[in-house]
Amino acid sequence: MVLVESIATTSLLGRRPFCGTISVKDVSSKHKSSSNCRLLSAQFAGKRIIVSPMLRLRVERLINSSVKALAMELTKEVHAYRDEKRTPRDWNYKIDTSVDRKPGLWPPENKADNPSLHNPLLRQERMGCGWLGALFEWEGVLTEDNPQLEKQAWLAVAEEEGKSPPPAFILKRMEGMKSEQAISEVLCWSRDPAQVRRMASRKEDIYQALQGGIYRLRNGSQEFVNALTRYEIPMALVSTRPRKVIETAIRAIGMEGFFSVIVAAEDVHRGKPDPEMFVYAAQLLKFIPERCIVFGNSNQTVEAAHDARMKCVAVASKHPVYELAAADLVVNRLDELSIVDLKNLADIESTEFGSGEPELEMEMEEEDYGPSTSVAVDDIFW
Repeated sequence: MVLVESIATTSLLGRRPFCGTISVKDVSSKHKSSSNCRLLSAQFAGKRIIVSPMLRLRVERLINSSVKALAMELTKEVHAYRDEKRTPRDWNYKIDTSVDRKPGLWPPENKADNPSLHNPLLRQERMGCGWLGALFEWEGVLTEDNPQLEKQAWLAVAEEEGKSPPPAFILKRMEGMKSEQAISEVLCWSRDPAQVRRMASRKEDIYQALQGGIYRLRNGSQEFVNALTRYEIPMALVSTRPRKVIETAIRAIGMEGFFSVIVAAEDVHRGKPDPEMFVYAAQLLKFIPERCIVFGNSNQTVEAAHDARMKCVAVASKHPVYELAAADLVVNRLDELSIVDLKNLADIESTEFGSGEPELEMEMEEEDYGPSTSVAVDDIFW
C-alpha cells in the first residue's frame, strides 16, 4: 500500500497517465473499480490505492527505461565536454603517421619522422637515435691551431691602417666571428662595405702568410672521421675562413670526400656566437637541428650550438676542460668518443619531442608574524 501523496510526487505520474483497471479501497472498506485513463494523483486524492501486478511491472519498466536514457544522455554530455576542453576546436596540424590521434596527446609528434618515405625500415631508422649528423669545426678540432697567429694578424692590420691595437679582451671577444663582422661591429674601424671587405681580405692574407700553408691533423682526428664514415654518418665542415682556403687545406691534408657539406665565410652573414652557420649546415645535410652534434673548441661554439638546439662536444685544445663545462661532452681528443657515445648524446631528453625540461614550482615561504622567540643580548651588560 502506498500513499497517494508519494505517488503524486514522482515524475512518472506527472508525465504520463496510466490506463488500466485499478482496485481502490476507500475508508469505508468498500471496493470500487475504475478503468478511466486519468492521472492517479488527481483522481484518487485522499484515498489508498492498490496497484495490480501488471501495472506495477509496466511502471518498473518505464522507470528503468527512463533512467537508462537519462544516464546515456549525461554520459554523452560529459564525454563531449571533456573532448572539447582537452583539444582545441581549430586544429591546425598535420598527421604524420597512419594512426589517427588528436593533438596534445601522448606520444607527441616526432620531428625526425618523414611520412613521405615508403620504406618503413628507413622511416623507423630516422626516428632512432642512430640517425644523426656531425658538424665539425676545422681549426683546433680536426687540425692543430695556433691562437697567436690570429692575434698577430689583427695587430699587423691595425698597424697598417693606423688604428690602435685591440686589447686582449677585444681579441677574445672576436673569436669565431667573421672578419667583416669583427671589423664593423667590434673594432668599429669602418662602416663602408668596400673598406670592410678590403681590411678583412688583408687580415686573411697576413694570417695565411704567418701560417705558411702547413696543416697538421690533431691526434685521433683521422681515426674518428674514419669511424663515422664506416657507420655512414654524414659530416659537414663549418668554418669562418674563405672557401678557397678551406678547400686548399682539405686537399693538403688528404681529407677529400669525407665531408658532404662545407660551409665557409661566403655562405653566411654572421659568425659565432650566432647559430647561422650550424643551422645552414644542418639544412644542407637535411637533418633536423635536434639530431646534429657540433664539434668545437670554444664557448662561442657551445653557445651557438645550443641556440640552434644542437648538442655540442667540446675539444679541450685551446681552453682547459673546466672552462668548457657548458658543453654536453668534453674530450681531449676525438678518438676518445665512440659511436655509442654519439647515439646516447643524440637520445638525451628526446628534444625532437619538444622541451623536456620540467617546470619548476616556486615554494613560497610562510612568514611568521607571531612574537619572536629570539632573545636580544645587550653588549653593554657584559
